[in-house]
Amino acid sequence: MSRVNTVLGPIAPEELGAVAVHEHVGYGMPGSELDTQWWKTPEERYAETVPKLRRFREYGGGTFVDVTGICNGRDVDYYKSLSAKTGVHIVACTGFVGGDTALPHFARAGVDYLMRQFVHEITVGIGDTGSRAGVIKVGVSRGGRMTELDKRIYRAAARAAVQTGVPILTHLAIDPEPAVAIFAEEGLPLDRVLFGHADDGPNAPNTPHEWIFQQGGRIGFDTFGYETEIENAPFWARPRRERLDHFLSLVNQGHLDQLLVSADANCSPLGWPGVEGHTVNYLFEDLVPDLRDAGTDEATITRLLRDNPADFLTLRD
Repeated sequence: MSRVNTVLGPIAPEELGAVAVHEHVGYGMPGSELDTQWWKTPEERYAETVPKLRRFREYGGGTFVDVTGICNGRDVDYYKSLSAKTGVHIVACTGFVGGDTALPHFARAGVDYLMRQFVHEITVGIGDTGSRAGVIKVGVSRGGRMTELDKRIYRAAARAAVQTGVPILTHLAIDPEPAVAIFAEEGLPLDRVLFGHADDGPNAPNTPHEWIFQQGGRIGFDTFGYETEIENAPFWARPRRERLDHFLSLVNQGHLDQLLVSADANCSPLGWPGVEGHTVNYLFEDLVPDLRDAGTDEATITRLLRDNPADFLTLRD
């Protein structure tokens, strides 16, 4: 049976509904719980997160893919509670946001150890939660070039993806040539890889969109809502109209089937203030209306929010 791993168990792809494919319940760097300025209690985080997920559900959202990797605040028992409380399917990930966020135990590990860690979390469960990861997260470290550790993680992820059938999401789509080479060497079809953050301000000009499409990869426009027009815009922000026009140009060039969208928002950020007002619900409150105003038909919107992510998240034998 075709299935997708969620924290409450596997479900059929038809049950996913509208999907936010690159989000965070709460992301933080190792040690962020020691931040006395921004750290919240579990009760505060719960009170901040539940209304956002409930609103997501009310808008028609069905599945929230949390891509908070190992060492960055991943809390699967918490995700299970949130899913049961709100009715939103939550997909948890294994892997790392980037090699530079891996603690020394993992940073010193070889490809085989990392691969076995990923496979265990996908096929047995994450820790003692009993919940299986549904995606693998990998990423390019700060500096914009893949490090040797990044390459080890990418190779381990590729082997785990081939063995288990789960897809891979990347943090950043810059410097993709080494990644594509690794995936090819390991026999992983590139339609199982979503090259993320191809739309943000600093990285969009350095992302070879057309080349990635030609290789068969998928591209994530998954920082919708981080706009230069908002107050205290982050460094990765981009003008709203510029991002939308860029996205629509790729749709109009015939790449609809290889595109996915998300907001990369934090429900309750860990150890930093976050961006006030930016939530996963940007997808329904702003992006969908913007697409409709630009003349995008409902079939295309359904493709972006339902069909493409369902195809991507479904485990492949």
